[in-house]
Amino acid sequence: MRASPDTPVFAVPEAHLVPVSDHVRRMYPIPPSRMFTIREALQKFKERHPDQEVYDASQGDGGASLSGVPRPILERALEIQLAMGTKYVLPIGPEPIRRLIAEAYWRLDPDLGWGPQNIVLAAGGRDALIKAYQAMLALGHGRQGDVVITTRVPWLSYNWGPYSVGANVLRAPGRPEEAWAYTPEALEVTFEFAARYGRKVAALIITSPDNPTGKTLSLEEQIALARKALDLGAAFVLFDWIYHHVTEGEPYDINALLRAFPPPQRERLMVLDGITKSLGGSNIRMAWLTAGREVIRFIASRASHSVIPSFFAMAVAQAAIEMGYREAARTIIEPTNASRRWLRRFLQEQGFTFIMGNGYYAFIHVGKWLRLRGWEDTEPLGAYLAEEHGLAVVPGVYFSPDGAEWIRFSYALPPERTQAAAQRLVQALQTLEG
Repeated sequence: MRASPDTPVFAVPEAHLVPVSDHVRRMYPIPPSRMFTIREALQKFKERHPDQEVYDASQGDGGASLSGVPRPILERALEIQLAMGTKYVLPIGPEPIRRLIAEAYWRLDPDLGWGPQNIVLAAGGRDALIKAYQAMLALGHGRQGDVVITTRVPWLSYNWGPYSVGANVLRAPGRPEEAWAYTPEALEVTFEFAARYGRKVAALIITSPDNPTGKTLSLEEQIALARKALDLGAAFVLFDWIYHHVTEGEPYDINALLRAFPPPQRERLMVLDGITKSLGGSNIRMAWLTAGREVIRFIASRASHSVIPSFFAMAVAQAAIEMGYREAARTIIEPTNASRRWLRRFLQEQGFTFIMGNGYYAFIHVGKWLRLRGWEDTEPLGAYLAEEHGLAVVPGVYFSPDGAEWIRFSYALPPERTQAAAQRLVQALQTLEG
């Protein structure tokens, strides 16, 4: 029966009401990301030394530290935008662009049964991840409060993104000499730990190349970890491949990943990718999530009431893929790879302990210099390097307490800038020894 117009009425049937809970009042305050304020510390150095060069080895922003998206791609994207006009498109992206990603970017094998219907476009990686976390909770064990597993020193937003939508983040055991990488034994311990707290595992996050450490896993290693997690009861495994084009070799093959799992388990895999890193599209904000159909349907429904990505961002992705993505991303990939080769040799020659695989970052141990100053972690060192020496890096403690004696050094720079920044780092650390 229809309710009387004089009576309030819920928007959903009573059986589906959100239960009352005061847990939102008791949640830990989510701090703002300090990643966007690190550059401000350089300003103090600039004010005192206006004629001296400064070096930003802090942010993974190929749109600022390198040439960004090439102009011909932006011009082609504008043509696509003008042809489309300014009308609405599907919240998950138009089918032709999703088809282009499926067929020309991923080159999905038709016999796998995956295609454009398995892809959702989003306003950058963070937007795609928030949508993924919501799907993990709702379609996995169907509960809030379950856990998303990360490595011991995860990307800063992996600490807080899942938490913001009702998942608890659980950092797995790991050791610095192994770049805090997952092991099957560590996953077993982590699942057992979660169970003791009455939590199930909504998802395992596998990031390769990693942020912040740069640790890079072979596809076979990733598959083995994902199988282990699913066997232990994880609802989903998410592969963050946002840096996988910025490597010395080929990007990962999604077909090989999907073929490694039987069809029911394929539906429990998610792959994040996009243009923000490999194309330097930092402020264009375009990523895509490739996942099982139930996940895509769930996200599509929610997305129609939330964030709809910019069509121009979609057009940039289309233009880059039409050009041939590796060719389009060459102006980011080539200087970053050259910087990596030089920096690896330099850090070895200087006797640093460091972690470096592929991607954008080296994770460098600086505990010796912290102890000389009596600093507990790298936060004051980060301020010292920026304010006194004109060099911005990211203190490892920003990622987790396990990174307290490390700094993240971005080499997403032209090689000559990487060389100058690394030499400035050595000079600055030497001043702490006097």
